[in-house]
Amino acid sequence: MKRLAVFLGTAAAILIPTAQASAHPLGNFTVNHYDGLTVTPSSLSDDAVVDFAEIPTAQAVGLVDTDHSGKVDPAEAASYARSMCQALAGQVLAAAAGAPARFAVAGSSFSYRPGAAGLPTSRLECTLRAPLHVGAQTQMAFADRFDADRIGWHEITAVAAGVHLQNAPVPQHSVSDRLLHYPNDLLSSPLDVRSATLTVLPGAGTSTVAGGLAKVPGAGPVARVVGRLDTALGSLAGRRHLTLGIAALAVLVSLVLGAAHAALPGHGKTVMAAYLAGKRGTKRDAVAVGVTVTVTHTAGVLLLGLALSLSSSLAGERVSGALGAVSGVLIVMVGVSLLTSAVRQRRRHGAAADRGHEHGHRHDHDHGHAHGHGHDHEHGHDGSPPSSGRRPGRRALVGMGVAGGLVPSPSALVVLLGAVALGRTAFGVVLVLVYGAGMAATLTAAGLLLVSAAGRLRARPRLAALAGRSAALVPATTSMVVVLVGLGLATRSLASL
Repeated sequence: MKRLAVFLGTAAAILIPTAQASAHPLGNFTVNHYDGLTVTPSSLSDDAVVDFAEIPTAQAVGLVDTDHSGKVDPAEAASYARSMCQALAGQVLAAAAGAPARFAVAGSSFSYRPGAAGLPTSRLECTLRAPLHVGAQTQMAFADRFDADRIGWHEITAVAAGVHLQNAPVPQHSVSDRLLHYPNDLLSSPLDVRSATLTVLPGAGTSTVAGGLAKVPGAGPVARVVGRLDTALGSLAGRRHLTLGIAALAVLVSLVLGAAHAALPGHGKTVMAAYLAGKRGTKRDAVAVGVTVTVTHTAGVLLLGLALSLSSSLAGERVSGALGAVSGVLIVMVGVSLLTSAVRQRRRHGAAADRGHEHGHRHDHDHGHAHGHGHDHEHGHDGSPPSSGRRPGRRALVGMGVAGGLVPSPSALVVLLGAVALGRTAFGVVLVLVYGAGMAATLTAAGLLLVSAAGRLRARPRLAALAGRSAALVPATTSMVVVLVGLGLATRSLASL
């Protein structure tokens, strides 16, 4: 009992404070940007900050640690900061009254901060200045194109000294405190402001900000719970001293996190449910899909983790987007197969009904109307057509499982990379396996509930009769749901590339 009390107390101590931990708005793949503009009569300054999340930071270690000693000394950090700020200055564009303004680097710094699962995040700060002449009313355009293909938070602010701004489209103060404190909720739609056009007026005055600035929506309650679990798992897996109790708690949190992650929208529950309904799937089929999800997800995390470790230029979110598109295409293929099967079955039923009608018509002439009724074999006892759904094939079940687990979770990927960095590769693989098992448990439970509900429905005569009369519509309807969900997933994933 004492050991159990200590275990539960440790769990509470770890899980409760997680609300205070900071997190990147779009997760551990993100590269986040802030540009704080200051306009004067003769210059434009940009307080530029780039906040790299755990995975981009891990990929760039070899570029910072040039002597490959395993530690980044101040000289290496300063050299890396200068080179990165030079690159950033070339990708930050500004023009006043149509005349381009060229930025020069006036200051630079690079540092690491603690991140999830024992991995650090990194922060690049650059002070950029460009000459600018403000005479009469001047239109000034600004755009940040640095690392434009990476997802993340993009924020711009603007203030004036000696001049003033009229109806500026960006605020004067940073909502993220220069990427130091993101909003408390994990955001489903972070800021994505990459450019701004400012109207600059000569003379000191009060700058004004245009109304109608977009508000940043917060995450729902389920997403907040998943965020807490995500932070807790990173904290547990990244501990320098790993005891048996902490390891067991990390495994438990990984299992719960995987299950909760699969409960979020976009993880194939709707598709799997529609497929099993349209094909009269069994409990064994639901379990087969869940197992395939686990195997596919684990393999995807391990392979992507290896690829990210070997390449500093590989954008993990682009790989995830590509895999999401492939997953959507697989789902569309399964839906088309289901629709084709439903159409064929419908045609066979129609042909059989015609033959039955002709056979019964002949018996009406030869043996009388009553005897002819005894040969109407093509309809059920409730007057409904026979079941048009057949058991799903093995390939289709595997396809559903692969589609559900193909996109690797960033949370599991960060835990794996953190474990590798700490010399605990085997433990990281175990956590990834357990995470995938949690996802599979949620998806399998959804399938089992559907199969059980269908069995109870068929066991009740009145409900079975009602279901039987609409049975002809089920395969076509479910197949269209599968196709539409697959198209939506593929389109959304392609749009992110």
